[in-house]
Amino acid sequence: MDGMGRHIISELWGCDEKKLNNLELIKQLILDTVKDTKAEIRKIVFHKFDPQGISGVVIFSESHVTIHSIPEHGYASIDIYSCHDQIDPKVSTENIAEVLHAKVSEKTEFTGEHGPVLFTNKEAASI
Repeated sequence: MDGMGRHIISELWGCDEKKLNNLELIKQLILDTVKDTKAEIRKIVFHKFDPQGISGVVIFSESHVTIHSIPEHGYASIDIYSCHDQIDPKVSTENIAEVLHAKVSEKTEFTGEHGPVLFTNKEAASI
């Protein structure tokens, strides 16, 4: 792997609302991203909001996976970072999109190959 790792942020639209609000399904879906790897799980935190929506994070020694669901909009945001080749964030986000029946999946990948991201003064001031 070149660079500092692979980082994918994926936005899923048109997802199955019931699946987006199913805590056990979402939790298992995220844990399945590493089930066939040797990744060491350090922390698992999931929260189901009332009346709907789920946020969750699984932190590994080598990576992290997060999800935020907004069922009433059929939307989920996924963030996967891996600093080794055991977890392929692209494949993982595609699998999650498939299980949630996403009609639209938009992904942005950061590879860390080009060094630090530089901001102009105007951009940095707005952060």
